Amino acid sequence: MKHFEVAVVGAGLAGSIAALALARGGRSVALVAPEREIVDKRTTALMDQSIRFMERLGLWDEIRPSAEALSTMQIIDGTSRLLRAPVVAFRSAEIGLDAFGYNIPNEALISVLKKAVVAENNITGVANAATRIEIGIDRVTITLENGEEITADFVVGADGRGSRTRESAGVAVRSWSYPQTAVVLNFKHTLPHRNVSTEFHGESGPFTQVPLPGLRSSLVWVVEPSEATRLTSLSLEALSGEVEKRMQSMLGKVTVEDGVQAWPLSSMTAARFGKGRAAFIGEAAHAFPPIGAQGLNLSLRDVMVLTEILCSRADRPVDARAGDSFDRRRRIDVVSRTASVDLLNRSLLSDFLPVQVLRTAGLHLLSGFGPLRQLAMREGVEPGRGFSALPLFLKERLSVRGRGRAAKDRS
Repeated sequence: MKHFEVAVVGAGLAGSIAALALARGGRSVALVAPEREIVDKRTTALMDQSIRFMERLGLWDEIRPSAEALSTMQIIDGTSRLLRAPVVAFRSAEIGLDAFGYNIPNEALISVLKKAVVAENNITGVANAATRIEIGIDRVTITLENGEEITADFVVGADGRGSRTRESAGVAVRSWSYPQTAVVLNFKHTLPHRNVSTEFHGESGPFTQVPLPGLRSSLVWVVEPSEATRLTSLSLEALSGEVEKRMQSMLGKVTVEDGVQAWPLSSMTAARFGKGRAAFIGEAAHAFPPIGAQGLNLSLRDVMVLTEILCSRADRPVDARAGDSFDRRRRIDVVSRTASVDLLNRSLLSDFLPVQVLRTAGLHLLSGFGPLRQLAMREGVEPGRGFSALPLFLKERLSVRGRGRAAKDRS
């Protein structure tokens, strides 16, 4: 029976990155997942904090040629409602960054990660599904599809929404669905995107264009399920016309590429994110609609914290309560991000006038008040960064107000 310090169950994006980070942090890692070809036409926008993490892992140089910078992110109210919000543009230069992050095809990410995993000496690939996971006080025992067993000091569940790892730990989930489907595609266009990502807010959800290298962009178009069925049944030529019309021809003539996909939207959050000798990351712990570029960025923050906990003293045995530490450290971030994405999505769907008023007022504030917009941008790029700047922001505002009053008194 082979023994490892850490077993990572699931070799998707989150699982592969976790295995690499833990292995390079000094732990012996088993990456448990059956071999399968993954066809994923989606793209992922990694924010600045995530890009810096990929740099530390030595992965960014290989990923960069396939990525495109996101320097401006603008929101346009595309609804036909009485109360409409102004256009809000977030520019990375306002907070001293060349780009908020980069948009990367998932296929490129998967390819780079596969190669890095194979080359990593501290990772042993176990090309079998885990059929049984027993999480004990002293160790974890994993039974494989071929009947063999491996043991580990700690297990990381990166095995998706139906996580066997999470279920084996006896951790429940709360899940809910939305009356929406995301139509996902890539398209060519005749005008340059200039590294601008545009999100149109419509009554059924967002329509989000994100730059790719050259005269190409990716698109996530959230619509009602019946509309998703109609759109995906169109010819590429007809669908190109629909996309161009929805974009108001901002990028000129549109040509949709082959590989259009549709994904029903739902959300899920685990009751715990770690327990004893187990932790759950990525969609084994949390999942929500593709709004605000939060999905994989949240998963990478899972990996960053887990690496700190398990590798800060890699010369020592893994603590039996490491999963509990992970749960405590991830709870605020995961719960707050899940709630904010859910609230934003529901505000787009709501016809309730007070909700529309609040959403419109919030976008007006962001559009017209630079310091607040900068706080929001910092928080979006790196959670905690915006809030940590809040005391200084309030101090400066009060100081400016105080100087104004003093000048008024002198006059």
